[in-house]
Amino acid sequence: MKNLRPIYLDHHATTPVDPRVFRGMEPYFCENFGNAASKSHLFGWKAEGAVEKAREQVAQSIQSSTKEIVWTSGATEANNLALIGIATAYQTKGDHLITCSTEHSSILDPCRYLQERGFKITTLPVNQEGMIDLDDLTKAFTKKTILVSLMAANNEVGTLHPTVEIGKITRKQGVLLHIDAAQGCGKIPVTVQSMGVDLLSLSAHKVYGPKGVGALYLRKGVRPLPLFYGGGHERGFRSGTLPVPLIVGMGEAFEIAGNEMETEARRLKRLRDQLFRGLTQRLEGVVLNGPPTTERLPGNLNVSFEGIDAEALMAGLPNIAVSSGAACTSAKAEPSHVLRAMGLSSERIKGSVRFGLGRFTTEEEIDHVIEKVVEKVQELRKKNPLLP
Repeated sequence: MKNLRPIYLDHHATTPVDPRVFRGMEPYFCENFGNAASKSHLFGWKAEGAVEKAREQVAQSIQSSTKEIVWTSGATEANNLALIGIATAYQTKGDHLITCSTEHSSILDPCRYLQERGFKITTLPVNQEGMIDLDDLTKAFTKKTILVSLMAANNEVGTLHPTVEIGKITRKQGVLLHIDAAQGCGKIPVTVQSMGVDLLSLSAHKVYGPKGVGALYLRKGVRPLPLFYGGGHERGFRSGTLPVPLIVGMGEAFEIAGNEMETEARRLKRLRDQLFRGLTQRLEGVVLNGPPTTERLPGNLNVSFEGIDAEALMAGLPNIAVSSGAACTSAKAEPSHVLRAMGLSSERIKGSVRFGLGRFTTEEEIDHVIEKVVEKVQELRKKNPLLP
């Protein structure tokens, strides 16, 4: 255990590229380097073929048509295209959108942008487990509602929204449904038909693919206005030269994740529960944040340590990578908007740590993390004069 390498338990922020994914990508950097839009020679044909194979892999993973997959630079761009693109394209039909207080900043920030431009946004509250009330959703609709945008799985506390039930509600209302599945896809079943979804955002780097590539599922007939212009790539929805190696990697990553999801979910749940038991059996004042461990993302554990500043705890664990909030907002040094929306006290938020287990996490690493976290929490609590 003395020579144990640094342990990575921040898989909600990003994941390492799976070696199998990298091997699939490698030929498209130097050997098969063509532009997929070059239709007049072999180099372009090879690139186009690779892009279309990846499109098939991603489409198959969510059970959609290949023609419904639009490549983007990631889930953030996909979310922006979904919200801003739909709002501007459908504004003659209505100006009202519905979302939720615990959504990712790439949803909440575009909503604020739209609100500043005259659109009306309803932001649904959540309970202490981070779940919306479906009655609140139903009551929020107006004659001007054009889009509901909710995430499949929360990136901080792992809450799983009831997307199938939400889809039934939006279909009954005749309103478009967008799901941000960046954290869910590859970890839980995500299929567009069963969910009744019209738009779905995906990210490669959350499922052991490369950073810098994602996709937006667009149900046939749904046409947001593009964010980018110049060349008319991706059926006009997203202009720009396609990053062929990254797209190849995304396709490989989604195929692997789909094939291994059930087995991997069982393994991660076992390791996650092992971590939770180890912490709660050896420490008092460890509180689970979010839903019960049986009802969240398999690799997610978010807990608060009573009387502890999470930043001090993490500083004392330099060889263990964990988080005190979302990677996209941690640089702002602000309390987690997710935990705040769930009604947690400032002290509990201050002591919260997110553990994100992943594909290469081992039992030995979990045992080591338990030892080191318990040791550091006990040490910090001894220094706190306010604790008994």
